[in-house]
Amino acid sequence: MRIVDRLSNEVQFFEQKRDGLKRLSLSPLQKCTAAIRVLAYGTAADTVDEYLRLGETTTRSCVENFVEGIIYLFGDEYLRRPTPADLQRLLDIGEHRGFPGMIRSIDCMHWEWNNCPTAWKGQYYRGSGKPTIILEAVALYDLWIWHAFFGPPGTLNDINVLDRSPVFDDIIKGQAPQVTYSVNGREYHMTYYLTDGIYPRWATFIQSIPIPQGPKAVLFAQHQEAVRKDVERAFGVLQARFAIIMRACIILHNMIVEDGRDGYTQFDVSEFQQGEDTGSSHVDLMYSTDIPTNIANMMNVRTRIRDRHMHQQLKDDLVEHVWRKFGHDEDNN
Repeated sequence: MRIVDRLSNEVQFFEQKRDGLKRLSLSPLQKCTAAIRVLAYGTAADTVDEYLRLGETTTRSCVENFVEGIIYLFGDEYLRRPTPADLQRLLDIGEHRGFPGMIRSIDCMHWEWNNCPTAWKGQYYRGSGKPTIILEAVALYDLWIWHAFFGPPGTLNDINVLDRSPVFDDIIKGQAPQVTYSVNGREYHMTYYLTDGIYPRWATFIQSIPIPQGPKAVLFAQHQEAVRKDVERAFGVLQARFAIIMRACIILHNMIVEDGRDGYTQFDVSEFQQGEDTGSSHVDLMYSTDIPTNIANMMNVRTRIRDRHMHQQLKDDLVEHVWRKFGHDEDNN
């Protein structure tokens, strides 16, 4: 009803008017319900005719205006980049789960495009039987999606999509908050994502260990794979077809997540925020003063992101950290 109220008051298409005979036209609730049913069930536009008394053409207009209205009215709130306060909260949760400096999980998935034009099928066909479009997303443990990049053709893989993605734009441009955290007694200044094995070994990605040897490696792999499932779970509750519809659906998804959770987080944050020294992660509220002003500086930041030595050092420290934090549970078992 919040959506209906905003759309009816701020988007002209959803205003209820009277015709020449002073009869009321379709209500905003009818139009929004038609759009949501088409998006939720992926049905044809004429399937809501009997239920909502809307014709096919009107239903299509409802869907088009609905997704544009959702993006216009709610996009800034529900598809925003993390603020310093958000980032600090993400770091606290990551440290509580055994991964200091981890902010989210990143992955890609393929969406089938049943009505792909024949001339484009070679670009979008990957051998799965149907053309697909790729969605790259960054998700949190409660399924909130912080980043979405939709549209690359299905012939690409996660690495090709990453080369096109704006996920690191803020860091490269020097517009990201400064972060400091420590793992295994060593200090780091660049956050990272948990990923699957296809992603490159950069300082900003931490993968699992494919064939773990020894109890420390086994324990680390178990916890990394468990926490990384955040983004997989988020993929399981999304449905859309094109870029603008996908963007609107992600906003709706985040609104549902907000409505369904008790407060911002499922964790009692006060348990591990009693004092300033209880955690190692810290976000500087001031942005970087070393803003890249030329191509050379931007390339230096890009090189730091792709630092393989830093990646391996951080991963080794995380293995030790996870073992110290959770290893006693394994011994008891």
